[in-house]
Amino acid sequence: MLPVIPLNYLAILVGVLANVVIGFLWFGPIFGKVWAKEMGYENMEPDTKQMLKSMGIMIIGSFLTAFVLAHSLFVWKPSSWNLPGDGPAWMYGAYAAFYTWLGFYIPMLLGSVAWESRSWKLFFINAGYNLVSLAAIGQILAVWPA
Repeated sequence: MLPVIPLNYLAILVGVLANVVIGFLWFGPIFGKVWAKEMGYENMEPDTKQMLKSMGIMIIGSFLTAFVLAHSLFVWKPSSWNLPGDGPAWMYGAYAAFYTWLGFYIPMLLGSVAWESRSWKLFFINAGYNLVSLAAIGQILAVWPA
């Protein structure tokens, strides 16, 4: 039996927008200076062309994240498997976000500490951003009906 997974593309796009806004705030006014220092970017002038290219790539990545998270979210719901007993929608967004973060993002970030000599401070900044972003996307996808 395959799950029934209805996708809400408007919710996916709003999730992408939320990710962009969270990234702007997280790597700007909230942790921007610390992040730039940890990355070795503190005295660099941003190149507008490179920044636009990077933002475009980030938007594509954000779309892929939201699209896959939408699928992952519905796999948690019993009704997706034609079973009774769904809980509150927010719960499935939280499960999908947390376990995606724990199983996919954290191992990659640990690899950057282990193999790329990135600092633990950078690990926690990036891990926090990924958790907050995934949680926001997960909640948007969970509570916005398909």
